Amino acid sequence: MTTDTYETAGTFESLGVAHPLVKELVDRGITTPFPIQALTIADGLAGRDVCGKAKTGSGKTLAFGLPLLQRTAAALGGEAGARAGGHPARPRALVLLPTRELAVQVHDVLAPLAKKVSLRVAAIYGGADVDRQVAKLRKGVDVVIATPGRLIDMGDRGELSVADVEVLVLDEADRMADMGFMPQVEWVLRRLGRPHQTLLFSATLDGAVDRLVRRYLHDPVHHEVASSTQTVSAMVHRFLQVHQMDKVRVAASIARAQEKTLIFVRTKRGADRLVEQLADEGVRAAAIHGDLRQSNRERALADFASGKLPILVATDVAARGLHIEGVDVVVHYDPPEDHKAYLHRSGRTARAGSTGVVASLVLWNQVVEAEVVQRRLGLRVPIIEVFSNDPRLESLEDWEPSYEEAVI
Repeated sequence: MTTDTYETAGTFESLGVAHPLVKELVDRGITTPFPIQALTIADGLAGRDVCGKAKTGSGKTLAFGLPLLQRTAAALGGEAGARAGGHPARPRALVLLPTRELAVQVHDVLAPLAKKVSLRVAAIYGGADVDRQVAKLRKGVDVVIATPGRLIDMGDRGELSVADVEVLVLDEADRMADMGFMPQVEWVLRRLGRPHQTLLFSATLDGAVDRLVRRYLHDPVHHEVASSTQTVSAMVHRFLQVHQMDKVRVAASIARAQEKTLIFVRTKRGADRLVEQLADEGVRAAAIHGDLRQSNRERALADFASGKLPILVATDVAARGLHIEGVDVVVHYDPPEDHKAYLHRSGRTARAGSTGVVASLVLWNQVVEAEVVQRRLGLRVPIIEVFSNDPRLESLEDWEPSYEEAVI
């Protein structure tokens, strides 16, 4: 195993990415590899097992997606698009990931690229119509992007076999472990019938993820990018003491000045209630949580990502693995469970090298809790009392709070 540090790579072509894929990237305005891409793509294209330590938003979808597509297309010799669908479907490449939202997002990134190399891609995840997914598989598929439960369900139905998989991606492996999916992941790994390449990406590489790496990866090359402290330093942090009766109006004041605001709450009921309260303040928002229909969640995500919807209110579980570009502000409406949850939530802004603003709304009895989170993260930020009519809420990034005005 080796561990490398980031060195600048000028272009995707210099990493070995094929021209049709490079052209599609350029057409989408993507010309310079992010650090995780510059580190891992060449090894992925060379067929090495790769173990990448990188957080959500670091650009890892292309880091594994480009080698997966290019190697799969080469293995099929350009025949992918012409082959008839089989039964069961026998894809050559498989991406396993923890949530349906992440499956949709990875599919949306890879599908246009796959067309350029005549590959067919399907996303298979729970909460969506089974018959429609079965029909997609029966038409023929070369790359499957799946959550573990639905993948196994399709296998049990006789609609999908992983016996021909030659490139396997395990994305957000730590989240799959946290959500209890490791038994299902290992169930899939034991059923791979061919020698295969494994590309594993995770924010942490300890515990169950380390055991997975040691047991199933072969001489993997290790790559690591931005640590959590670097992620924290890329954000502008504001801790705002608010009053309970004014809290909704403070959130509304922050959001009115932004194009995209992502607000985190702790409960599903709290998410629905906050959407209604924001509507009363004349601010349009939608919620995503586990009790909503999948179609409603996807519509809210799509509207938010496209800019049609200015505010998304999310629970922690529903937001796992979300990849949304251009989030201006993340608001901790309810306090995070701990400093790790603060990082996971806050990481939806300051993505892929950009800066972002994180605002924590703190009630009087939550000040000590907020101070503990700051200490765990190595932050020292004054907690300032504000009201909803404070003009500084319109430009949190430009405002420099001082300890002279901090809550004592």
